[in-house]
Amino acid sequence: MTSHYFTNDVNLDSKPRVVTYSINGIDFELESDTGVFSKNKLDYGSEVLIKSLLPINLGENILDLGCGIGPIGLTLAYFHPHTNVVCSDVNTRALSLCRVNARKLALNQRVTCLQSDIYLEIEGKFQSIVSNPPIRAGKKVTYEIYRGALEHLTDGGSLYIVIRKAQGALSVKDYLEELFGNVTVLDKSKGYFILKATKVS
Repeated sequence: MTSHYFTNDVNLDSKPRVVTYSINGIDFELESDTGVFSKNKLDYGSEVLIKSLLPINLGENILDLGCGIGPIGLTLAYFHPHTNVVCSDVNTRALSLCRVNARKLALNQRVTCLQSDIYLEIEGKFQSIVSNPPIRAGKKVTYEIYRGALEHLTDGGSLYIVIRKAQGALSVKDYLEELFGNVTVLDKSKGYFILKATKVS
């Protein structure tokens, strides 16, 4: 059976490597390995999402759903020192690396890395939920990310996602509009859309 980054295959061979990227003049080096999303470099969609979110007040509690090795949640935590971030993924290898990366960045006091199948183990509510959703996992998974955000956001809290136009960004935009009653396109770059939907009380 083929393994995917959005599954939890503990039997994969390990070939450690380092992902390097620069955001706002700060160089990041994250531990990576086979069997995780974008194992060799920072995914461009994640980069656009991070840069779009950095100027925004995301609140004190942030959930990075489908965090992988942690680039989105850890970078946001680094630049927003008054936040607490839960980085969640179903992939235990990715989460182990996320924990290592949180310690390397001295963020382990404010970042929790939690194994969860979508929202199954997620407790409490968040002012922001951010995600580069695992499109290859299929609509059953990705649309549950969108639906479940309503239950796990505080009133006035927002879901932020990145998705390519070629992967259905416009239909997802329409779906978020139906769910939340609002949706904003924060940015567009090379076919990637950054979408924001806010839970209105």
